Amino acid sequence: MTSTAQPQTDRPDSSVIAAQNDAFRKLACLGVPPAQPIQGRMHVTRSIMEAGDGFMAEAVKATGMFETFEPENDPEGWHDFGAVEVRGETVFWKLDLYEADSDFRYGAEAPDNPATTMRVLTIMLARDW
Repeated sequence: MTSTAQPQTDRPDSSVIAAQNDAFRKLACLGVPPAQPIQGRMHVTRSIMEAGDGFMAEAVKATGMFETFEPENDPEGWHDFGAVEVRGETVFWKLDLYEADSDFRYGAEAPDNPATTMRVLTIMLARDW
């Protein structure tokens, strides 16, 4: 008897999620409107806000421009985490995906469906991690 592993069709499409995450990041950080509506919000940590002298604006812009995704920093292929350098400081950003009507209590059941997924982009100093 031979069995062949069948591809899982119920898994979300990582390339769709990555494209939506990129589009949301560019909307939130650079003001670039997405091709389709994407729900979400952006948060920056207190240390980013208190850095002063335009640091927060630079960190937000660098986050929006990030494009260096590789298997080492993006194993799922979702484009949901990155690190950028701003004035010698490492800044992390992270996208979390929630079920849209769950008050941020439950992860997105269909993260590749922008109608039911709420994205939360958090930007922080690496030393705050």
